[in-house]
This record gives sequence, C-alpha cells and structure tokens, in this order.
Amino acid sequence: MDFQRLLILMGLAVTAYMLILAWNEDYGAGGRLVTEKTEPVTETRQAPLEVKSPAGDIPAMDDLESDMVTDIVPRLEEPEQSLRRLTTEKSRLVDIKTDVLEVQIDLTGGDITRVALPAYPASLEAPDIPFLLVDPRNKYVAQSGLIGPSGTDSSGSRPLFTTSRYDYDIGSADKLNVTLALTQENGAVILKHFMFRRGDYLIRVEYEIRNLSNEDWRAALFTQIKRDGQQPISFSDNLMGLQPYVGGATRSQDEFYRKLEFDDLEEESYKLVRQQGYMALVQHYFVSAWIPEDNEQINYQARKLPGKDVFLFGFTTPAMKLSPGQEGILAAQYYVGPKDQYRMREIAEGLDLTVDYGFLWWLSQPLFYLLTVLYSFFSNWGLAIIGLTVIVKTLLYPLSAASFRSMAKMRKLQPEMARLKERYGDDRQQFSQSMMELYKKEGANPLGGCLPILLQMPVFLALYWTLMESVELRQAPFILWIHDLSAMDPYFVLPILMGISMYLTQLMQPEPPDPIQAKVFKFMPIMFTFFFLWFPSGLVLYWLVNNILSIMQQWYVTRQIEKSG
Repeated sequence: MDFQRLLILMGLAVTAYMLILAWNEDYGAGGRLVTEKTEPVTETRQAPLEVKSPAGDIPAMDDLESDMVTDIVPRLEEPEQSLRRLTTEKSRLVDIKTDVLEVQIDLTGGDITRVALPAYPASLEAPDIPFLLVDPRNKYVAQSGLIGPSGTDSSGSRPLFTTSRYDYDIGSADKLNVTLALTQENGAVILKHFMFRRGDYLIRVEYEIRNLSNEDWRAALFTQIKRDGQQPISFSDNLMGLQPYVGGATRSQDEFYRKLEFDDLEEESYKLVRQQGYMALVQHYFVSAWIPEDNEQINYQARKLPGKDVFLFGFTTPAMKLSPGQEGILAAQYYVGPKDQYRMREIAEGLDLTVDYGFLWWLSQPLFYLLTVLYSFFSNWGLAIIGLTVIVKTLLYPLSAASFRSMAKMRKLQPEMARLKERYGDDRQQFSQSMMELYKKEGANPLGGCLPILLQMPVFLALYWTLMESVELRQAPFILWIHDLSAMDPYFVLPILMGISMYLTQLMQPEPPDPIQAKVFKFMPIMFTFFFLWFPSGLVLYWLVNNILSIMQQWYVTRQIEKSG
C-alpha cells in the first residue's frame, strides 16, 4: 500500500512540475546551436560570385570563385528612424488587402513592413482589430532583394521602386498581382511581383529581370526576416511568467525542424547549404517563413547584427547570369499567418513542425486530429474536448475497472490491515510481510490503482501542448464565462470544481495506513487546484470531466463488487 501511494504521489508531482516548466522547457528552449559543415558547391546556375563578409551590413563582392552569395544583405535603420519614415512617408507605402491578409509594402526595397490577419482578432476585447504579425514596433520586416554586380541592393542603399497604384484590394477575384518597377542605370528593367491568392497566407515574390543593357547581368536573390529579440508587442504575459517560444526555425541536414534561438545566435551564427528547406520566425500560434522555389543549393543563414538587438533569418539563391537581351526570373515564397499544419505541410517539408508539440508530439498530433474530427460534429471546441475525454476514458476502461476492483478489495481489507498494524506495532518488516500475505490470500493488488493514473499523465501532457500550440483553439469559446479555452478560467470556476472532484475521488479510495502519507494525500487536491488556476481552461475542463467519469466508473464497479458479495 505504501509503495502504491508513493507511486501515485510521485507521478502527480512530476506531472505538475512538468506542466509548470512546459513553456520554458519546450517552447523556450531548442537544440544547442551547432554550425553545420558542408562541402562547397561546385555546380552553379550560371556564373559564380564570391562574397566576403565585411564588418558592416552589406557584403563586398571581390572575385568570381564561388557560386553562392555567402552573406545576407540587410538595409539597416535605427528603430526610431524606421518608424518615423513609415509613418511620415505614406507616399512610399503600398496597401494590399485580401480576404485573409492586410499587407503594407515599402517602395524602398519592396519590403513587407506590416502584415495584419483579419481572421484573427488581436484580443477578445478588440474583435474588430486584426492581429498584427509583422509589426514594425518589433523591427519586424520581411525583406528580399538582388545582390551581386548587377544587383539592385548595394552597400548603404536600397532601390526605390515605382508603382501605378498605392491601394490594392482582391475584392471578389481569386488572385491579385501587385507589381513594382525599377529601371537600372544600364537599362535593365526589374519588375518585382507580389502574387496573392484568395484564402491563402502564402505570397509569391518574383523578380522578373529584363536585361535590356549591352552587358551581362549577374545577381542572386536574397530573402530574410529581420526582427528584434523581444516578445511580440501584442503579447501579454500570464500570471506565472511563462512565455512561448519566439525565435528562428529551419530544417537542417538531419532534422526536419531545428530551433535557432536568439541567445545562441548571439554567440555563433548559423550557416547551412542544402536543397529545399525553409527559414522561419516562430511565435505563439503564428509563423512567417521564406521558402525557396527552385530545387537548388540554397545558402541558409541566421545571425545577429553586432551591437544591435536585430536578428536576421533568411537565405540566398545561386547567382543568375543573363546575356544582353535575355530575360529571367528569381522567385521565392513567403508564408505569413497562422500555424496551419495542413497548409504548411503542403508548402515545405517540415514547416508544419513549427507547431511544436514537444517531446510528446507522437501523441499530441493524433489527439489534435481527433479533436478536429469531434469539432466537425459539435462545432464547439469545449464539447470536442469533452468528447475526447469520453473516448480516452472508454479506451482505458478495462484498466480502470481492474484498478477500481483492486481499490475496492483494498478498502475491504482496511479493518484487517488496522488489526495487523496494531498487532505488530513498530515492526514494519513483519507488518509489510503480513500485508503481502493478506494481499495474496484475498487476490488484491496494491499496484492496481497506479497504472490508469500513469497512463493518463502522457495524455494530459500531450493535450496541454495541443491546446497551447494549436491556433484553432486560440480564442475558442466554450459556454457562458469561458470565452477562450486556451486561456485560464477568469473566475477560477473550473479549477475549483476540478479540486472538488479530485477530493471526491479520494474519498472513494482506501486511506493510506501511514498517517503522514494520508495527510499528504489529502493535501493533493488543494495543491493541484492551486496549480490549475493558471492552466488553460480547456485543459482543466479535460481533467474535470476525467475525474467525473472516474467517479462514475468507480461507483459502478464498487456496486457490482458489493452485489456479488
């Protein structure tokens, strides 16, 4: 009996501890940064370029030995300067609206400087204000450009594009194409296309180059996400000070998903040459990512600018050479929106793993799929969670029934165990030996009640990550006062009810023979109620329903045993 209780207490304590640390351990931490070593690329699209990494922010191109642009080019401004320019130079900003995106493009460089998501309100208190993902207040910019001898982006400057319109709206159309134009001094024409689709968060960014000059044109495409290392401006911390992961993510040679943390990038930059892949910036529920289009060797990089709270995540393509009169296209795709697992899986292999379910991903993913199926029937995520709980309890019922029968037998043995304790007094060895003989005689298993609880713990933890990472449950209402299942219960009703149900469950179980252990066990409902105050209400709902079903099952099994004598 002592061993049984000890296992239960240890399991519950470990579960509580892991849940409290879950954010920091699984969202705020990634794998240790290791610079990937790759062999130099020998085959190129056209002519190779050598790019040196200077002390400044713009690489210098000196000779022609390598086919890859080995540094990513930002155009840096001080934060105050950037915000001042974005607010005052409205004539340089192009506004684009689709049914799911509100995008702002700066004609200087053709950078995406602001992205709002109308389908996702900033908060429940402001349902008409869309969530701002690409936010200039976080120095958040999605940049792209051309670098090389004929590139549009050079040290200290970015090109100024022109456009025929400053406002675009997809309206009832299925597609929208926004074109920026630039004529270089040598006569080459650069058209930068932004291609949008209805209902899609994927933007195709295409450079159409028409070499109307009398000389060869050579350049490479660079893309990057520039951002500071702070939490999103719109992020509101919870009472326990736990914060979701904000940082980079990519695909390495051996991993479909690899975190690139800000702290690690302060110590060492990340470089990798590989085919396909992506470079993403991840935050709670949302992600933005650059994805190359061509199946070529791509140079991925992530780094911190020296002396500045600015991080760069992006890639460069092989250089392209165009003879006079030739035309060519350099393109990439930019996903900016919610962590939609199904859509991201279609875009790039491993991109869906930015929905980070932690080490229990193999259990969280099936739970999420089951939740989505149940939601399709109930049209309410709270009811879907209740349905999931019923299914889990039904699947575990054979084990639960065996556990309840064992506890019922143990409860019947309480008087006999009391007599044994009185008989042997402080002789714990003889007392334990006599108890084991009694268990064997009556067919009772002191460990029978542990297994169902231990099996519930992985499900509980997996559901925690499912609720925390699935954007589908963001601001998902249930009933009455529960307006967001991913947030804590504002009135603590569910945690208190959960504590009461846990207490009632204990009343139906045999009391430990050890008085100290009995007191600790009775304290558990209070402790867990306190912990659950800050947990997502959807998770508390799961545990509450689980306890209610356990009480009903235990009552039924106990009555069956009593009837049978």
